[in-house]
Amino acid sequence: MSLPPEKASELKQLIHQQLVKMDVHGRIREVLAETIREELAPEHQQLSTEDLIKALRQRGIIDDVMKELKFVTDVNEKERTSAPKTSTHVVDREPPVLKKTNIDPTRRYLYLQVLGGKAFLEHLQEPEPLPGQICSTFTLCLHFRNQRFRSKPVPCACEPDFHDGFLLEVHKDSLGDGSKMVDATTMLSICDPVHMVLIKTDTFGETTLVASYFLEWRSVLAAENGVTNVAVELLGVGTESKVSVGVLNIRLEMYPQLSKTLSPEITNTQFALERQKTAEKERLFLVYAKQWWREYLQIRPTHNIRLVKIFAQDENGVNRPVCSYIRPLRAGRLLDTPRQAARFVSVLGYERAPVIGGGGGKQEQWCTLLAFLCRNKGDCEDHANLLCSLLLGFGLEAFVCVGTKAKGVPHSWVMTCGTDGTITFWESLTGHRYIHRPINPDDPPLVEQPKPLYPYRTIGCIFNHQKFFGNCQPSDAVEVCVFDLHDESKWKPMSGEAIKSVCSPGTTSSVPPFPPLCASTLDAAVTSNEIEVQLRILVAEHRKH
Repeated sequence: MSLPPEKASELKQLIHQQLVKMDVHGRIREVLAETIREELAPEHQQLSTEDLIKALRQRGIIDDVMKELKFVTDVNEKERTSAPKTSTHVVDREPPVLKKTNIDPTRRYLYLQVLGGKAFLEHLQEPEPLPGQICSTFTLCLHFRNQRFRSKPVPCACEPDFHDGFLLEVHKDSLGDGSKMVDATTMLSICDPVHMVLIKTDTFGETTLVASYFLEWRSVLAAENGVTNVAVELLGVGTESKVSVGVLNIRLEMYPQLSKTLSPEITNTQFALERQKTAEKERLFLVYAKQWWREYLQIRPTHNIRLVKIFAQDENGVNRPVCSYIRPLRAGRLLDTPRQAARFVSVLGYERAPVIGGGGGKQEQWCTLLAFLCRNKGDCEDHANLLCSLLLGFGLEAFVCVGTKAKGVPHSWVMTCGTDGTITFWESLTGHRYIHRPINPDDPPLVEQPKPLYPYRTIGCIFNHQKFFGNCQPSDAVEVCVFDLHDESKWKPMSGEAIKSVCSPGTTSSVPPFPPLCASTLDAAVTSNEIEVQLRILVAEHRKH
């Protein structure tokens, strides 16, 4: 087969690039030196071409080169009408040219690459999956400044083969002047971390939360050439929050490149100041919360058995104020009404946090919103926090209620206060709503009392992102509670300023930013048609029998 001169030179160029990329020349020199040293007598160190090729073949270098080259056939559109001619090109297996993406040249981007993992020792004995075989997979979910990303699933292994890149816009939500390129000093003030959640999906489609990690990306601002490599050690969740589950190799790069980088001293000083401010605010809030609790117990000593929840542990075992788990969340056009939001939350799976050991105890684990959404299931507190956030986003005055159901089982649900004073309970696990009409225990026996339809027995406290109230009525039974939140003899409030100091998203807060909701990747019309067809087939088969 003869090639035109221009095609031959193009082919030579491609092969040359591939050989340079694989450092084949260096490897040939090594083999040449080794062969002369080992196989030839010192008096005549002459080596023929055949001897060299034989040595290269024995060491597998020729096979490596051939594996890396892939031949594809490129048919020119113009030539399809006439006699079809094929021109052969040699291309890299993984071409370095990325797919085109919409990049605003006036914006600054952080390119985050996940370049594999290691030391996932739980999967040390995991067999290599066969082609086409269904196996357990890892998926990495990311959230940064209102942007969400998801990696391709990779088979679970001791060294999972993550190779994904994510382009994160640093300037999202027009921080500062939207038309001006943000510089390193301005970016240093953007303290939002990259929240990374690792999910394991087993062969039955069941999801497990493996790790949740907040990546401090601003170290790249002090890196030479605006590129830095980080080994991120992931710790487990819940009872395993101090145990390492594996390490991810991450490369961070700024686009466009920074004209002026910061010194490591500046970035480290900034991080230390932020940690110091956050720690001081959390310490002051803890002092205030202890004082509030002492005052609450002075009202009635029996208050110490009421479910008044001021702090809750997240998936990483970190104690956070409960108000920090709530944030007004606007779903845009994804959810049209509050009832639709309740339906959406109710279809997310319910699963209690796993407990190691018996005794029927309840493991406390309030998940951050990203971990809950990515895992697609969680405890009643996770559902209640999400529903309350969505209802606040719709403009309703919503609170999470902490109390008990039948048999004294701890439970959380949502309550909204209407403009006319109507109190509505929303059960986040089912989407059901109940109107609350309190029973007046002082009424004479003949007066007919409303019969409660809701499953709730007691209530200890209610809270949202700005307010916290402890129930200080003589009885904490829900059916006799009056929800007049302005009456401090019935509900003891916390200082709004104290809550705001630790729960509002800002530069000196350890509260994780809330991710946005994403539209479903399923086509609802197509999926509903497919389900209908399957149901028809099943009904027809049932009737036959």
